[in-house]
Amino acid sequence: MNSDDTAQNLEVNLPLPEALQNDMSNDEANLDNPMLKGLYAEIERLDSTSHYGFVTTIVGSIIEVSGLQKLVSVGSICRIENRKKKSFPCEIVGFKGDQSLVMAYASIEGLGPGCCVFYEGQSNVIYPHDSWLGRTLDAFGSPVDEKGGLVSGPSAYELNASPIPAHQRRLVENRIDLGVRAMNTFTTCCAGQRMGIFAGSGVGKSVLLSMLAKFSKADIIIIGLLGERGREVREFIDRHLGMEGMARSVVIVATSDEPALMRRRAAYTTMSVAEYFRDQGKEVLCLMDSVTRFAMALREIGLSVGEPPTTKGYTPNVFVELPRLLERAGPGSDRKNDRSHNEMGNITGLFTVLVEGGDDNEPISDTTRGILDGHIMMDRKIAERGRFPAINILRSISRTMPDCNDAYESDLIKRARGYLSTYDDMEELIRLGAYREGSNPNVDEAISFFDKLDDFISQNKDEKITFQDGFEQLENIFSVEI
Repeated sequence: MNSDDTAQNLEVNLPLPEALQNDMSNDEANLDNPMLKGLYAEIERLDSTSHYGFVTTIVGSIIEVSGLQKLVSVGSICRIENRKKKSFPCEIVGFKGDQSLVMAYASIEGLGPGCCVFYEGQSNVIYPHDSWLGRTLDAFGSPVDEKGGLVSGPSAYELNASPIPAHQRRLVENRIDLGVRAMNTFTTCCAGQRMGIFAGSGVGKSVLLSMLAKFSKADIIIIGLLGERGREVREFIDRHLGMEGMARSVVIVATSDEPALMRRRAAYTTMSVAEYFRDQGKEVLCLMDSVTRFAMALREIGLSVGEPPTTKGYTPNVFVELPRLLERAGPGSDRKNDRSHNEMGNITGLFTVLVEGGDDNEPISDTTRGILDGHIMMDRKIAERGRFPAINILRSISRTMPDCNDAYESDLIKRARGYLSTYDDMEELIRLGAYREGSNPNVDEAISFFDKLDDFISQNKDEKITFQDGFEQLENIFSVEI
């Protein structure tokens, strides 16, 4: 074997199992069996020729491969076989001279010079299907919940798909009920809007996400857990999401111990699955936790291939990929979809951002806030005094307000914000006892309403509050009719 610049070719002609041949002869039965139809589709997509190259050098997580550079491109998926004859997927991440630079989707233990790297003409796509609802998948769209195999859909969805062109998108108009009182009233969200949830660790963002998944009026919930602690995945699904939330959800998981490529790919898979259900005309709520860990995975990949570090070590490609990912959420096209011939739905995106060291202006927070259509700021001080969700109303904003609310609702919200702002300005003096009642009528009024408004913002994780309920309760606080 040599490692010249031409890929080696290997003809593969595998006979089908006899049982499968018998099944294929029964066309009428196949029409009613989605699992078999998905299997036949997978077989049709296989190439009978396998091209392969060889590992020449391994430095850190980068594997240099010879023999494939004239066939592959950046983003191509291959399979690499270690010395124990165990194979796993890998991805072309760049080129150096006549060598292809490869990173693996699994541990590279057992790899060495001369190991084979197979390129089989696979595209970077997945094949979503309606039956994926209620399932937990990995970054490749493979099941990890021990509930059996998955049916592959007929249409390929690219993981790195481009967003819908801006001039083809519908306007963001109709508000969506998220089931969380503080967000419904003070940061009203519309179908197709993209919002960021900014929080430090341990402030309650995972519980807030579970409330959104259980209580929102969206048809479909797509949840991407990127870089999560392994312990928290099962806890989130079983304790926080529950059967009610899981029934209309697809969960894509890549834990913190998985390679950077898996964490990055999980974000793309999350968006591709959301796009599939959007194309079926569904109202999709896409919850991603977190954008920061996606950016960290991009940084790790970029530094490995030699990109220059910039602010806080983030490479330039991070700030290219962030808008490409986040822009894929949003309102659907006003034209009929070519795949389903139905009117498109919308993808309402809620993306968590892990605020490092309490710095809201660190590079990822600042960049993400500029891309999205609003932000929810969660405050550790509020969480420490026991009010959940720990949303700081005064620092949170929805850019679709007040257009999505009527004039009276907007006045009601403005009045409540005014009282909260006045109290916030005088809070230190009030707690120290330095403020004397009667000194300022506006402050007196703010003090009288503060406890009621603080109770209004708080919500039990098992309590669902609709738009109507929220505004009626706010109305009752001020003793006015809506």
